[in-house]
Amino acid sequence: MADQEISDGATTESTSKILPVEVEDKVGELVLDEPQEAAKKKKKKSKSKKKKEPPQQTDPPSIPVTELFASGDFPEGEIQQYKDDNLWRSTSEEKRELERLEKPLYNSVRQAAEVHRQVRKYMRTIIKPGMLMTDMCETLENTVRKLISENGLQAGVAFPTGCSLNWVAAHWTPNAGDKTVLQYDDVMKLDFGTHIDGHIIDCAFTVAFNPMFNPLLEASREATNTGIKEAGIDVRLCDVGAAIQEVMESYEVEINGKVFQVKSIRNLNGHSIGPYQIHAGKSVPIVKGGEQTKMEEGEFYAIETFGSTGKGYVREDLECSHYMKNFDAGHIPLRLPRAKQLLATINKNFSTLAFCKRYLDRIGETKYLMALKNLCDAGVVQPYPPLCDNKGSYVSQFEHTILLRPTCKEVVSRGEDY
Repeated sequence: MADQEISDGATTESTSKILPVEVEDKVGELVLDEPQEAAKKKKKKSKSKKKKEPPQQTDPPSIPVTELFASGDFPEGEIQQYKDDNLWRSTSEEKRELERLEKPLYNSVRQAAEVHRQVRKYMRTIIKPGMLMTDMCETLENTVRKLISENGLQAGVAFPTGCSLNWVAAHWTPNAGDKTVLQYDDVMKLDFGTHIDGHIIDCAFTVAFNPMFNPLLEASREATNTGIKEAGIDVRLCDVGAAIQEVMESYEVEINGKVFQVKSIRNLNGHSIGPYQIHAGKSVPIVKGGEQTKMEEGEFYAIETFGSTGKGYVREDLECSHYMKNFDAGHIPLRLPRAKQLLATINKNFSTLAFCKRYLDRIGETKYLMALKNLCDAGVVQPYPPLCDNKGSYVSQFEHTILLRPTCKEVVSRGEDY
């Protein structure tokens, strides 16, 4: 205040002495302040950048994969090049153009595959001996429903969770009230499916806690990888089967002091997959001597192998849980009103996708056993009972879904785990 009251003439000299110091101080302050301001701005920018990053999946998983991939493009599976006479496909402009046209289809399948990967990654962290099988299946299926943004027949679970134990090779899932508990010495095949618009990912792996079973698991994992490697456009199905058997049966496993040669289960196969059709007509054998039929461009296949310490042959046994409406079933007249009503429920909720009794319970169906039997007897619905090797044996399974693209082979369901 005092400085302002002094006249200019009286203070010229003193002011000129003071000013440079003040100016220097101010300049010093300015120089010091600038980096702080810039740092604040940078912080704000980095914060805004962080906001734009896609959300990370939670534990347990709960965020739909569509939110994790904001671009709408889902990760490609493992790419394998075709061999020999089909090498030219990788550089063919015509074949590349065909793929560009199919991009929406490929993306749907990759979305279903990404859900499969995330769900199985989570399940591997929580599956422990002592777990009730029903709880495990329901946790898995509910996680699929969340991550795939379940939407009627447009997106959801593709078939019941198979969690077949030991000598049961496939098609077992607990029915209501089942008290089966997972044990330390069990060998469990976890086979589950996801789908977007009926485009199905069929993919499985085996869980065994006891390291004694490791060679058995390795046999089916390597046999499946061999089947994938051999598969391709114009490849004969029988050649894939012969290659699988050779690898599978090169393994031995010692169980409680007894050595077993691992066998390919000769009456179980991989299969082609179609929209809303898990078994689309072609079978991929896992032993030599199968069909001469060739694989074709654009086809989807589930390449799956089963290694057994038993006979290497399965039969139907135990209580049935899996059912599926026959894909080719036309109109079949039904007399029982309850059977007609149940068929309407099946058409609405599952169409030609497989389902199990737990799924009927979940959507509020009760007292349906007689009606379900009637639909099976009439040939509208097909029962799929558990498939079992001889009691006391152990079966391991690994499976991937592959796509025979025009330019290359894509192992759509491949993950870091297998």
